[in-house]
Amino acid sequence: MSVPIVQAPRRREPVFNVPGVVAALIAIFVGIQLARSLLSEELDFRLIFEFSFVPARLDLGLTPQQFATALAQSVQGLPREAAEMRIALGQLIYADGGLKPWTLLTYALLHASWTHVLLNSAWLLAFGSPVARRFGTARFLAFFAVSAVAGALAHAIGHGMDVTPMVGASGAISGCMAAAARFIFQRGVMLFGAERERIHQARAQPLLVLLKDRRALLFMLSWFGINLLFGLAAGPLGITDSAIAWQAHIGGFVAGLLLFPLFDPAPRIEAPGPLSEGMETPDR
Repeated sequence: MSVPIVQAPRRREPVFNVPGVVAALIAIFVGIQLARSLLSEELDFRLIFEFSFVPARLDLGLTPQQFATALAQSVQGLPREAAEMRIALGQLIYADGGLKPWTLLTYALLHASWTHVLLNSAWLLAFGSPVARRFGTARFLAFFAVSAVAGALAHAIGHGMDVTPMVGASGAISGCMAAAARFIFQRGVMLFGAERERIHQARAQPLLVLLKDRRALLFMLSWFGINLLFGLAAGPLGITDSAIAWQAHIGGFVAGLLLFPLFDPAPRIEAPGPLSEGMETPDR
């Protein structure tokens, strides 16, 4: 006698089951921006002065004359009013005399506007969530911090003696995008949705193998192209009045791509043999 088999309904996760650490970071972004909107201009300036990243602070070891000369050279070609404002800010930074190493990280918690906050929160939600699920809270926070620092240093390399404060989590989020690229192109992995458990099971591809994956390569080339386009042409094209710190984006992305194995708790695989596309490499 045949007996009908009743299958248990498949458990499905909520589509927007956001990891707590990602939700907490977004809440911090929003909370700080809200607090800033309630501050006076003077207090807001002090907040930005203390916690934003300013590349010129890395040159505070120069003598006053060397600093003044380098600062004057850095503003050549600017309109007179803008040049005078930057020189005054540079003098203030030098007089303060503080390297403020914490700004290599704290700048990522500040944002230039509500639009900036919302955009970065959306990108963090999309790409930070799978990375946070895979890494866990402690590893994810460490990875986020390392990517932010890498973004700041990359920005400083391209903006020597710049006294303009840099804010925004884009460098750290770019690191999350790169980290996600190491495993989201495996079969069954989704950024959102019911199959989030596959994020833990997906085996990260070695970097050289990833660079041969057409989907991953297209994603990375598109990412670099869009960042260069917006970074170099957004101002001249009138897309935005603010400069886009595209070097920080690239610094964070490269750091996330290269340093991913140091934070990934999941087992990794050797470069696969001639397997068909989409097949998973068996455990060894």
